[in-house]
Amino acid sequence: MKDLLKQAQKMQEQLQRAQEEAKLISAEGSAGGGMVNVTANGEGLITGIKIEKEVVDPSDLEMLQDLVMAAVNEALKKAKTLVQEKLAQVTGGMNIPGLF
Repeated sequence: MKDLLKQAQKMQEQLQRAQEEAKLISAEGSAGGGMVNVTANGEGLITGIKIEKEVVDPSDLEMLQDLVMAAVNEALKKAKTLVQEKLAQVTGGMNIPGLF
């Protein structure tokens, strides 16, 4: 029983460390052939947006909005996948509710 508790404590420490490291993860999404680029971190926050001036057309803002949304969604999806992969290294692939 004592060994089991030690293993659980060790795993908890590893999970905490992995969660902290996951916050440092950065992922990029792009749309429009790279005309819109978005960077997201492992916490699910957008940390950067770059829009090439050639894609900015005041008469077609809807297209720009769609490109930004697509790039944001791609960046967030990639970041989430990277975080899940990082945590799976610690959990052995177990899906633990409440972890990112």
